[in-house]
Amino acid sequence: MKRRVHFVLAAWAAWMVLVLTAGAVYLQNRSTGENMTQAAKAYLATLTEEQRAISLMEYDTPQRVGWHFIPKSQRKGLQIRDMNQDQRSAALELLKAALSQVGYDKARTIMELESILHELEKTRRGGAIRDPQRYYYTIFGELDESGRWGLSIEGHHLSLNFVVHENQVIASTPTFLAANPSVVKDEFPGMPPRGTRVLDQEEQIAFDLIRSLDSEQRSAAIIADRAPYDIRAAGEAEAPKYEATGLAYSRMNETQQSTLRRLIQVYANNLPQDVCAQHLAEIEQAGYDRVYFAWAGADRPGIGHYYLIQGPTFQIEFVNVQPDSAGNPASHIHSVWRDPRGDFAIPITAE
Repeated sequence: MKRRVHFVLAAWAAWMVLVLTAGAVYLQNRSTGENMTQAAKAYLATLTEEQRAISLMEYDTPQRVGWHFIPKSQRKGLQIRDMNQDQRSAALELLKAALSQVGYDKARTIMELESILHELEKTRRGGAIRDPQRYYYTIFGELDESGRWGLSIEGHHLSLNFVVHENQVIASTPTFLAANPSVVKDEFPGMPPRGTRVLDQEEQIAFDLIRSLDSEQRSAAIIADRAPYDIRAAGEAEAPKYEATGLAYSRMNETQQSTLRRLIQVYANNLPQDVCAQHLAEIEQAGYDRVYFAWAGADRPGIGHYYLIQGPTFQIEFVNVQPDSAGNPASHIHSVWRDPRGDFAIPITAE
């Protein structure tokens, strides 16, 4: 009898392993758009009618293309603070579906940095809106597998914007990530530990690249002695228009080209594998010979620095000029990936 019981238990355990493995493979084989649609449906299903009215908007509303990363007292959508625990769990699953694990970890840490800002600024006017739960979820349109819908997840230092059409992600820009402080230099109980650097590769690989350039290459790459104070066209629905400026990819040696590719991939890797691969394929198809790297400011930490990487299908801007909330110079990063062909799946017509 005991042997029969053990056999049944062993068979049941083996069956469960097969079921869970099959489920994991199925999820991996689904597109990001499919995963996002299912996660968005699950999220909406947890909301009350009143909450749905806040978190669900028409696809064509002008608010869909309204975005920004500054601290604001009001934003579109339903904030995490106004959700119960089940709703928060569903919201985080939606965030996870929209990003890679790397991107998800960055987004969550950016949210958690708000706790440190609250501690550093609690005696100042701004401290009241430094809150890791002040991040807002908005879905635009009906979640129809054959239709089109949008998603915004946004708060201070984070703005993620997507469009899904027929269960495929057709737009994922603007993708904005930032960090204040860029390096956590003190211990705060229960908060990101000392040494935390959310956007370390975005900064360090770029330093490696600019330092590897010879004098002639630097002369082409460096477009200004001082870095601009911030990225351009922040909050605007269209990406800024830039002339081809800086050092051309074709004028780099193989090692430098590899470094630039690695830096671009750091940004693309914030998104799930299929979306990341699509971004990189589009850059390849348009031609890396049409990609430029431009730099402004210092080539070492602690002094303001900036770079722009651009090609026909993408723009990356990174700036670290502002002090962090503890006063450390150039310890406050803003970074963004945009699409010069049109953010929010809105094509820009040629003039």
